[in-house]
Formats: sequence, C-alpha cells, structure tokens
Amino acid sequence: LDWAPKEGDKVEARCTVTLYEARGDFQLTIEFLQRAGLGVLFEAFEKLKAKLQAESLFDPNLKQAIPAHPKQIGIVTSADAAALRDVLSTLQRRMPSIPVIIYPTPVQGKGAALLIAEAINTADQRAECDVLILCRGGGSIEDLWSFNEEVVARAIRDCPVPLISGVGHETDFTIADFAADQRAPTPTAAAELAAPARSALLRQVRELSARVMRQQARTLQDAAQQLDHLARRLVHP
Repeated sequence: LDWAPKEGDKVEARCTVTLYEARGDFQLTIEFLQRAGLGVLFEAFEKLKAKLQAESLFDPNLKQAIPAHPKQIGIVTSADAAALRDVLSTLQRRMPSIPVIIYPTPVQGKGAALLIAEAINTADQRAECDVLILCRGGGSIEDLWSFNEEVVARAIRDCPVPLISGVGHETDFTIADFAADQRAPTPTAAAELAAPARSALLRQVRELSARVMRQQARTLQDAAQQLDHLARRLVHP
C-alpha cells in the first residue's frame, strides 16, 4: 500500500470469504484494499476523458510544437512547491540565459482547478512566454484531482502558447496530460523538454566552427594549387 490505513478510515476491500465449519466462523481474506471513493474518482476520470475525447479535445493535429529555442519560459504552479525548485534547477543547469516567469496558483484543494485555469489564461493574455510548463509533484489521485477537472483541460486547449504538462510521477496520468501539447513524465523532464541544453549547443557550435575552418583551409589550398598551375604557364616576354 502507498498509504497506511488509520482507525476510522473508510476503505473499500475485495475479499475472499471462507467458512470454518467446525466452529461456524467466517473469515475474510483481503485481496485488495483502497481508500473509499477512489473507484468513484476513477469513474469520473474515465467519464470526462471520454467526453473530451469525443469533442476531439485530445486530437494530435491540434497540438502545437514545442519551440526548440524559447526566449522566455513560463511556469504555472504553486510558488512554494518542491517540484518548482527541481524545475528551476534544471532550467538553470540547461540554459541559464533564458528568463523564467512564474504564474503562481494553488495546485491542490478546493477551487484549485479554477485558479489553475485562470493562471493559464493570465499567461495567455500577457503573451510574454514562448512555452509554458504546468508543474506539480507526485501525489495520490485526490492530490492531483485539480488536473482532472474540465476547466483546466479547456484552458490548456484554448491556450495559444505551447504547453508541457509535468504533473505527478511517471505512472500518474491526468486529463491535463491528454490536453497538453506534450506530456512529460515528471516536472524535471518537462523542464528538459522546454529548454535546450547549453552544453549540447556549445558542442554543436564547436563542431560547426571546425567544419568552417576545414572548408576554408581546403578552399585556400585549391586556390594555391590553381595559382601554381597558372604561374607555370607564364612565358617570359
């Protein structure tokens, strides 16, 4: 279990019932245990997913390409989220010259979904970033539920700025992941998708510089050979 049941917790269990005939005792052997209500949440998740899919909200043809060299990156998340520190650290390591703007919003709790959607809309209206990262660390299905709300999915799809969903762990899937232009398995992976690696670009520049130098040397050598050939054809007047 990824949680420890406490006294008074409501749970749902799948059990095998056995009877000890000698004493007339019944015994329940638990095969599966979960918090009560997770089945209801999963059913709501599948229902909304099917509805939005029928509206072509997840159509791959609607998804925008993530820019290879963004001039500014926006992050929609809670300002005190642990995942934000990981994202900022990764962006700093990969491309420290790219400015980052944070659009703060609660990412959990009552009313968080509407506030997340409003933060995405704010980023859209301000039009100051080339790509957005929707960021939230891992958690239970209840913790991540704000990202399974219809209002968030529609805000993502209506946003003209390419958006990467970096919500939860690799095994977590939310409606926001399907609506986003690209899903990242973790917030850190989302940062890696948003920013190019400075070291890779510097290596590419060095390789191109060396190629230009080789081409220049070859051109000069060819010109020198041609000059020698013409010099031998000169006749003394």
